[in-house]
Formats: sequence, C-alpha cells, structure tokens
Amino acid sequence: MAKKSKIDHYTDKEALDFHTQGKSGKIEIISSKPLTTKRDLSLAYSPGVAVPVVEISKKPDAAYDYTSKGNLVAVISNGSAILGLGNLGALASKPVMEGKSVLFKRFADIDSIDIEVDSSDANEIINTIKNIGNTFGGINLEDIAAPDCFIIEQKLKELLDIPIFHDDQHGTAIITTAALINALDISKKNIKDVKIVVNGAGASAIACTNLFKHSGVKHENVIMCDRKGVIYKGREDVDQFKSAHARETKLRTLAEAVKGADVFLGLSAKDMLTKEMVKSMAKNPIIFACANPDPEIKPELVDEVRDDAIVATGRSDYPNQVNNLIGFPYIFRGALDVRAKEINEEMKVAAANAIAKLAREEVPDEVIAAYGGERPRYGKEYIIPSTFDPRLISVIPAAVAEAAMKTGVARKKIEDIEKYKEELSRRLDPSMNIMQSINSQIRKSQKRVVFAEGEDPNILKAAVAFKNRKLGIPILIGKEERVKEQLKNIGLDTNFDIQIVSSKDNKKREKYTNYLYKKFQRSGMLEREADHMVRNDRVTWGTCMVANGDADAMVTGGTRHHAATMEKLLKVTEARPGEIVFGLSLMVSRGRTVLIADTNVHDNPTAEQLVQIAISSTRIARLFGFDPKVAFLSHSTFGKPTSERTKHVREAMELIKTKNVDFEFDGEMQPDVALNPEYKEIYPFSKIVGNANVLIMPALHSASISVKLMKTLAGARVIGPLLIGLNLPIEVAPLRSSPSDILNLASVAAYSSEAIDYKN
Repeated sequence: MAKKSKIDHYTDKEALDFHTQGKSGKIEIISSKPLTTKRDLSLAYSPGVAVPVVEISKKPDAAYDYTSKGNLVAVISNGSAILGLGNLGALASKPVMEGKSVLFKRFADIDSIDIEVDSSDANEIINTIKNIGNTFGGINLEDIAAPDCFIIEQKLKELLDIPIFHDDQHGTAIITTAALINALDISKKNIKDVKIVVNGAGASAIACTNLFKHSGVKHENVIMCDRKGVIYKGREDVDQFKSAHARETKLRTLAEAVKGADVFLGLSAKDMLTKEMVKSMAKNPIIFACANPDPEIKPELVDEVRDDAIVATGRSDYPNQVNNLIGFPYIFRGALDVRAKEINEEMKVAAANAIAKLAREEVPDEVIAAYGGERPRYGKEYIIPSTFDPRLISVIPAAVAEAAMKTGVARKKIEDIEKYKEELSRRLDPSMNIMQSINSQIRKSQKRVVFAEGEDPNILKAAVAFKNRKLGIPILIGKEERVKEQLKNIGLDTNFDIQIVSSKDNKKREKYTNYLYKKFQRSGMLEREADHMVRNDRVTWGTCMVANGDADAMVTGGTRHHAATMEKLLKVTEARPGEIVFGLSLMVSRGRTVLIADTNVHDNPTAEQLVQIAISSTRIARLFGFDPKVAFLSHSTFGKPTSERTKHVREAMELIKTKNVDFEFDGEMQPDVALNPEYKEIYPFSKIVGNANVLIMPALHSASISVKLMKTLAGARVIGPLLIGLNLPIEVAPLRSSPSDILNLASVAAYSSEAIDYKN
C-alpha cells in the first residue's frame, strides 16, 4: 500500500500556460449541424427555426427533441468552497467549472456550460438557477459551501423537474459507497454490523453518511465528528443537518470514537488520524482518508502499524483513489437519456453498486496502460475502478437509467438495456458501431483464430481478450513455457485455459511441410526448405494451419515492420485469383466512416492497380454495410492543376469507365471536394462530390500520411489496415499495435472467414 504511483509533476507556469494555449480556457461551442449553404442557414435560423418554436410552445417536452436540452448540463458555482482553496469568489471558480464541463464531454459525451453566480445569498442563487433551469436537461452544483449547498439543492429539487446534483455531496457519496461495498467484501464484514466513524460534517461527509445508511448501514452504528468532536444528542451547537446524525453516546473525541471501529471515513483535514488511533481500530480496518490535498493519514503511516488495513485516499498517487470522475458524468448520462425528473437515492445506490461490481471484473487493456503496464486486480489495492476503464460509460448510465425507470422518475423508457449499453459505448468510440456489429456476428460462429506471435505481450493480451469476450477460440503459436511466463507477467494464472501450438507437434509439422512442398515445388522450393520454414517461422506455421483447415483465420505482425511480415506471408500464400493484395483502413470521425486504400502495400500503384483496388474496396465496403461511393484522389480536381505525377489517376478513371462496375465513382479530385458537401454547388455534375466514402489514394506515401494526420490531429479512430485480396483470412498488425488494435484485426479476420468465400 505504501508504494506510491508514478504521477506527472508540473510547475505553476506550466499550469497557466496550459490554460492559454490556443484559445484561452478549456471549452468552446461548435455546431452540430452543417451550416455551409444558404439553405442550411434558412433551416437553422430564420425562417425555418420558427417551426420547432411553435411545436415547443404547444408541447414543452418537445424541447428535448428539437433542441440540445436533453444533452445539456449546467455546472453552477458561486465559488464559496473551491477545491481545497475556500471562498475565492465566483469568477475565480471558472477554471474549475470549465474543467468540469470538459470532463462531462470527454467521458460521457454530455454538452455542458459553466455558470458562475456572483452571490453569497442562497435565495438569490436559487432564483437565478430557477429562472434559467428550463434551458438545461440537468444542473450540477459545484463548490458551494455548507449549509447553503443543502438549502440550494433541496429548494431547486422542489422548483425544477430536472436532475439537480451537488457533486461534492452525492458524487463523493456514490464513489465512497462503492468503495465501502468492496472493502467490506474483501475484509469479510457485513454492512449491517460494521461500526463507522465519520470525521467531518460538511456537505460531502453528510451525503456519504446518508448514502451509507440508505445502503444498509445502521444509524446506531455511525458516529460523526466535527472540529469540536463527537456529534451527540443534546449538543447545542449543531445545525439540523448535523443533528440528523447525532447519537446517544458518552464518547466525545475522535480518539474515543475510533477505538474498535471497523471503518474510518475522513472528509476533514490533514493528519487528523494518528497511528495510535489506527492501532485501536478493529481487525481488518477500512480507512478512507479523503481530505485533499493531504489525507487524514498517509497510507505509508498506516502500513507501519497495520498490515490488515484497506486504505483509500482522494489522491491519484496512491492506490484506491476516491475520484468523482468515476461517477458524475455517467450518472448524468443515464439520467439524461431517460429524461429523469430527478436523481433519487435509488439511482445513487444503483450507480454505487454498478461501480463496485465493475472493480471485481478483469480489467481491459486501457486500464493496464494507465497503470504503467501492470494489471490491477480486485483486492486491497484495487477496490474502485480506474477512471480510464472504458466500460464505465456503458455500465453506470445503464444502472442509473434502470433505477430511474423502476422508481417512476423517467419520462422516457429504454426498451432494450443491452442495446442501450452498446449505444453508450459508441458515443465515445464511433468505431465501436462497426466492431460491435462484427463481434455480434462472430460470437455466434466461434471461429478458431491463430495469434501467430503468441509469446508477445500485446498479442497475448489480445488473445486473452478474444477468449474472455467470447468472440471465438484463440490459438497461440509459441513455446508453452514462454507463453506461461508471459501470462504470469501480465497478471494472469499460468494455467489460463488457452490453446498453445508449436513445431514440436511432429504430425502437424509433417502435414504442413508436405502442403508447402506440394504447393511450391514447381516454383523452386525444396522439401528441406519447406520443412525449415515450417519449423522456424510462426507466420508460415499459422498460414498452413488456416490453409489446412486446422484454424479459421489468423492475425500476425505487431512485432516487426509491416513490410517484413508481408514478405514472409507472401512466400507461403498469394492473392485471390483476379485480385491484388493491398491495405484498406477504415477511418471513423464524428460519426462518419471512410475507407482509404491502399494504405500499406503498393508504393506507386499503376492505373490498373488503382482500378482493382477500387473494385475490391467496394466489395469490402458492402461487407461492412456501406453503399460505396468511390473517389479517386489527387492534388488536382477534374484536371486542374495538371501534373505528370498524377497522370495514372486520370488513366485509372478512363480505365474504370470501360469496366461494368455496379458502384458510383468519380475523379480525379482533392479530398476536400470528395468529402465536403459545400462543393456540390461548384461541381453539380458529380454525384460523388461531398458524398465519397471510399477514397483511392494515388500513392502509398499520401495514404499513410493522410491516415496518420487524421488519427493524430482530427482524433479519428482507425480500424486496420485490413489486408484485402489475400486468398486466406489473415490480417497483419502494424508495428507497435496496441492489444485493442490487434483484437479488432482478429475479429475482422474471423468475420472474413465467414463472410468471404475463399474457395472461389
């Protein structure tokens, strides 16, 4: 526990510079509709905008359909309790509120506006929010000091029929409750029996205590302390919010209260809990020291006196960070999607249970990467999911939405929760739309997929994920002892049930040698050469497995340059009759998918090759559910400016016109003309302008540069490059591919083996 995580350190200047880079601040507003033509402007504003105005006047709920209301949250503060800095005023809180808005967008695709109310009068703040409330689908209150935060929240719940959520209270409460559920599970304690001491009586402490009790903790088992000590019945200097948690007790100090306690929850100040107090706690104590920036006790000090404690803090440089980011974006996501009237206790409990459950599951690659390559496992140092767990977006909103529907606060019903979870995943990763469709298909067929470099950690992680997600049956090529060593290195049981094959299988070795020799003996291959390749080259072995029906598909590469893998592959297999081998990448950005070819095989394709690439690309486009519209790209558009370097593109255009193709095509054209509808008015004779979804590149360098620019600068998601035209369902992962990339290629290979008839 005492081992601290590695974190980035920064100076004050770096923090300030970050906020001034490019546009000042952290948020901007962009249009969700095209505004490129006169007609667009007429529909977006006058006169077209009058139509939804009239509809909303007749039916107010129509605002959810015709405006951004249903996906818009206001982050509101008066700056009276900013982080750990105190009351610095409304304007000073704006960087924090902008940050909150950014997090809403980044993690849950919720649009958010920060609003800073310059007032210390609770009633004035309430009236301000009440008067603007109809603009938003929900209100997130932030950094408002107690007791005003309680008063403001409660009153707004009475006045408005949209979710009102004070994150300092309820966000903290939900995450802490999730941590408590798992800590109790690990320490083998019953929530109904545990004795809890809460040090701190502010907004977050009271909210945590309320949710603890709503989750099963008994009132008589909780003692709350403030700066003056235990809050007991009869104490005169406590307000109504504190007095709700007063106990009939003779205990007066924190030291007295914590003796024999099972759980300590600190939401107070640094160094409030001493080593002596920790010593006095019950067996297997649970210590949540959540004061920021410095906890009530440092985890390493706990370690000095107890080896049975579970410790959580509010800091990112220790295990078990109680981080509200795990909660608020996803809770609002679920509430907004069912158009909830409020966020009630049942929805909060559902969120806490969903978070707790997720921490117990095998973590995905994104979490491993965030942990520096280590695989965190459910236990004393991993009781809360990582903020980088991509499953949060689908798990928590679904739980919240279900609870809202069950408790009658949802205006909109979600009929299919599983389908809703898939839609949630696609919100942050548009490529998931394609991959989920593929994965849904291959789960039914359970294809056998070879992972050729089975000893490589990334390949191995992808194979494990392929099996765990029930996408098919992975087969690893490698030495068994080495594979098991790597399994251990990535945090898995060495007896993990996964098939491993190698050239030690003499029967298979003889079979594959005979296959290769028979196939290539008239091309100069000797039998001993075939045997040598089978024995020593995993690409060869895997290819022979697929060719001989011992596997359905293969993914290879990832450990060497793509060209090197292709060279090996093309020694033992070839293109399908009438086709050429090339690379095709699917680029997904802002809900739009385009296919780009050739992205990894032909340096300078001829006109004939461009035509073949186009024809084959349309076949793949249809497999993925697209109606292909092909644009032959160049630096020129319809002959202007002319260049000898792109002569082959114009020749390809003339050649394809002689073919009897069943898709629309045009060129040569620049990429903006192919993709931007604005150019339709300039080139009305072309059906492709502005509509292209298959882009045929003039050369490999332009294709590679374009894909990497789109990925790096535009944030596009890439699937591929896929290997098209080969006579076997094999995919080659580029060098430095992530486990997720390899997993996608494995799924595509499995899908190809089913969707494409390789025998004809």
